[in-house]
Amino acid sequence: MKFGIIGAGMIANFHAKAIEAMEGGELHSVYGRRPEAVEELAKELGCKGYSDFDEFLADPELEIVTIATPSGAHLDPAIAAAKAGKHVICEKPLEITPERIDMMIAACEEAGVTLAGIFNRRFHPAMEAFKKAVEEGRFGQLTICDAQIKWYRDQAYYDSGAWRGTWNLDGGGALMNQSIHLIDQLIYLAGDVATVSASMACLAHEGIEVEDTAVAVLEFKNGARGTIQGSTACWSSTGHPAEVNLCGDRGSAFLADEKFRVWDFAEAKPEDEEIRATLMQGSEGGGLGANDPKAINFTGHQRNFEDVVEAIKAGRPPKIDGNEARRAVALICAIYESAKNGGKRVEL
Repeated sequence: MKFGIIGAGMIANFHAKAIEAMEGGELHSVYGRRPEAVEELAKELGCKGYSDFDEFLADPELEIVTIATPSGAHLDPAIAAAKAGKHVICEKPLEITPERIDMMIAACEEAGVTLAGIFNRRFHPAMEAFKKAVEEGRFGQLTICDAQIKWYRDQAYYDSGAWRGTWNLDGGGALMNQSIHLIDQLIYLAGDVATVSASMACLAHEGIEVEDTAVAVLEFKNGARGTIQGSTACWSSTGHPAEVNLCGDRGSAFLADEKFRVWDFAEAKPEDEEIRATLMQGSEGGGLGANDPKAINFTGHQRNFEDVVEAIKAGRPPKIDGNEARRAVALICAIYESAKNGGKRVEL
């Protein structure tokens, strides 16, 4: 299927690399507002370039668009693409509020096109093993379920774009921009959250409206308790791995980026030996994208895109459809509501 990218910059380049490497897709076109920049990018990528949005969408060969604009600018291009009959894959967060996401879902349903979100950290072998263990009930009663994202972004990162660190276009700070991947993983594995109480602050950056540090206490619908710790103000020379940890009365597993730090169950299974041999954390240091957002591989994006193409061809929803991508945003917005109201307990 033929892809077109809406947006420019680092994320758009990730999309281009993923499309180039994937099965079942090819990069057909790119759209950007600045004609000279688009022409240069299109030449570099070997595809068509458009600086007129209507012309970009009117291209009859274009089948799928990926959206790589700032977070709070996903709604309008998604709705326009849906009305033009194009399938939509949108970078995380799908949008910055559940209400805006609902508008995207409705527009795509009305147009009969697929809407998919991007959570590239779901698409690797360790996550598949983690989810399988949950589905098989190997943890027993889940008790403590955590997400920890102790990353670092310097002041230059926030100064690099006027939209960064704003509520209107970034949608939030360390939670909505960086931690959303791990928050998605946490609820994908542990289930939906019933209530949340939270606190947040901006402690180490200047000139931004949003948090660089946040902590939330969760009560899950299945009875488990847990926490989310998210920050872009945790210095490390190599970067701390982002972790999702699940504990139950029959097992525990701690995932650090794409490798397990702990894989331990009361009842052993044959696959445990292979998991410990191939998916356990070794001596390598550093976290994926923890200090540098460019230091993230595009393999997860590639697999995410391939799933969408397969879903369209099979007539099924993609693994991360609009409703699935909405869950993490709804939780983050509830955390923000609690934190802005002195830690008030918020029900989801």
